[in-house]
Amino acid sequence: MDRLSQALDKNVKIMKSRVSNHAILGVIIAFVAIIMATLLSSYFQYGEITFITILESQKNNVTLWFMDAMPFVFAFWGQYTSSIMAYEASTMIIDQTADLRDLTVALEYKAAHDATHDTVTDLPNRILLLDRLEQAIQAARRQKSVLGLFILDIDNFKEIKDTLGHFSSDRLLKQIVTRLQGVVRKSDTLARMGGDEFAILLPMVKNKEDIIRVIEKIQNTFIEPFSIEDLGLEVQACIGIAMFPQHGKEVDTIIQRANVALCAAKQDIKKYTIYSNSLDKHNPHRLTMMGELRQAIENDELILHYQPKINIQTRSIIGVEALVRWQHPEHGFMPPDEFIPMAERTGLIKPLSIWVLNHALSQGEKWHKQNLKLSIAINLSPTTFLDTELPNLIIGMLSLYDIPPDFVTLEITEGSMIKDPDLAMEILERLTRKGIKISIDDFGTGYSSLVYLKKMPASEVKIDKSFVTDMLKNENDAVIVKSIIDLGHNLGLKVVAEGVEDKATADYLKTLGCDLIQGYYFSKPLSNDDFLNWLPKKQEKELLRSSKISTGSRLIGQN
Repeated sequence: MDRLSQALDKNVKIMKSRVSNHAILGVIIAFVAIIMATLLSSYFQYGEITFITILESQKNNVTLWFMDAMPFVFAFWGQYTSSIMAYEASTMIIDQTADLRDLTVALEYKAAHDATHDTVTDLPNRILLLDRLEQAIQAARRQKSVLGLFILDIDNFKEIKDTLGHFSSDRLLKQIVTRLQGVVRKSDTLARMGGDEFAILLPMVKNKEDIIRVIEKIQNTFIEPFSIEDLGLEVQACIGIAMFPQHGKEVDTIIQRANVALCAAKQDIKKYTIYSNSLDKHNPHRLTMMGELRQAIENDELILHYQPKINIQTRSIIGVEALVRWQHPEHGFMPPDEFIPMAERTGLIKPLSIWVLNHALSQGEKWHKQNLKLSIAINLSPTTFLDTELPNLIIGMLSLYDIPPDFVTLEITEGSMIKDPDLAMEILERLTRKGIKISIDDFGTGYSSLVYLKKMPASEVKIDKSFVTDMLKNENDAVIVKSIIDLGHNLGLKVVAEGVEDKATADYLKTLGCDLIQGYYFSKPLSNDDFLNWLPKKQEKELLRSSKISTGSRLIGQN
């Protein structure tokens, strides 16, 4: 306040001095005018200008009396006006300065707020969440307490955004935030990480039961449909949870492991997962391995193994399934489960699929030239299958390799259809028009409608091994297997059972009318050389078996 008063006094003095200078100039001009008027009056009245005539003019001319008073009037008026103007101008400057200061403070606050808050939902953003998480970890470390971090991802939000547009999708986000705010406590932090991803920080958690209760509350908020543009939208969220100190003691570790749990939650029917070490496939070693996988693809260092597909009725080999393998120079043999999921997440799945297609078709061509007429089945991931370039890519490959299209089978999962049924159907029809066969892999584990199944131009279905393995011990699995076989046959499809590991299972599948089987009972996946060595022995064995059966039949007939 003192500084403001001093500034005001200083401004008043400056303004007053400037106005006073002009007032003094006006007084000087007035004096000059009086002198000139007195001299002229003396000259016109007396014909000469002398000291006596000047005094007489002053004495006798009343008009000059008023003029003589004007300098004093102007001087007083100038001083008074200068003071008023100086104060008014200074006050105006102070007011404007205060307004500018307030505006600056408001802009600074807005800039700081925008830097730490989301523009759509006005929630704390990732920057502020990291800061609060750091503080919460420090507090929990001092108090030896537990905290929890939830990361939520909205299912199918991209489809909603693409369909309804940005404005409506933002409205949906705001409705979601309103519901989630009813779940969190004042001490908790609800933040938007970006896109359709949110985070909830619980700085005070007693035990795992607290976490489960919060999960239930969150899931309950999504039970009621959301209303956007008179549409009732069913929206679900996947939730990944990590806790301090059990799952990490640093900010980056907690967030990374919550994200790992979120990835697992997307595959879990419960739609939530609490982190555990068994889930963690996102460590630096894995990232390094992805770079090595890229090099392995580019340098042609992968190999294909082939698992025979057996006609259970004739026990003849009708084809193989091509399965990619990686013999890592440092980590040794690596099954596909170790690198294919990461390839799907990192975008390497497309070049990997192209590599598999090229090498599988090339091998099929070589077998046909050797008069080994075997069909070859190739798995396609959902990401690769829904690539609009896929049909042209495969058709182009078929033109490079001398193998009939009807000896090529592409295996896709039910989930591939669900993601985009129209696009999937268009791709399938283009491929089947070229003579390529389609197999529905892992049938029974997805959630596709039978409407899709009856429309799909497929030639076979494959029963998932999770049903086949225990079908002799589990009556429900046996019922499912029989139902799939009957359904497939009624739709005119061949039925393949995978995961057959013993003779009893193979015999039972034959009884149920299954067409083809795969599994370790006949052969594990083999390299090309091992497969070619195994094949004659298998054919000789089956030929001998058939001969014994035929001989036995003749002996029975003779009796």
